[in-house]
Amino acid sequence: MSAETARSGAGGADAGTGEGAAARGGELERINPPHLAPPTGFSHAVRAAAGTMVFLAGQTALDGSGRIVGDGIVEQFERALTNLLEAAAAAGAGPSDIAKLTVFAVDVADYRRHARDLGRVWKRLVGGDFPAMAVIGATRLWDETALVEIEGIAVVR
Repeated sequence: MSAETARSGAGGADAGTGEGAAARGGELERINPPHLAPPTGFSHAVRAAAGTMVFLAGQTALDGSGRIVGDGIVEQFERALTNLLEAAAAAGAGPSDIAKLTVFAVDVADYRRHARDLGRVWKRLVGGDFPAMAVIGATRLWDETALVEIEGIAVVR
């Protein structure tokens, strides 16, 4: 398969559908081969042009005083993602620079049940660019009251 047939864009109405051109800015290219199942809320691969990689430690829904906030998966996901974005910004990376995320969830079924709400949080905080992403079930996280933890890799241009 040629590189042209493997490329797809992120952002706009075609995000994650396997259609479109390279990602905005030309630095991170979302790749979704047409022979794979259409991705929903992630990209199959992300190719990064030259830049500095920033490794983002796992973030949970900790507030500034070190307490987990949020009663449910959606509230905790929003806080964990906000914390991750703040760490990325401190390193000079914006939301569209995130190339890879891993989400650890203590209840994957609950995560799936709230997928639409989680997607709305993502779009509000990050936009339509989807990184290569995985959701992994975990029996528990470092803080026993945490429901979700998010870690990632960004490429600063």
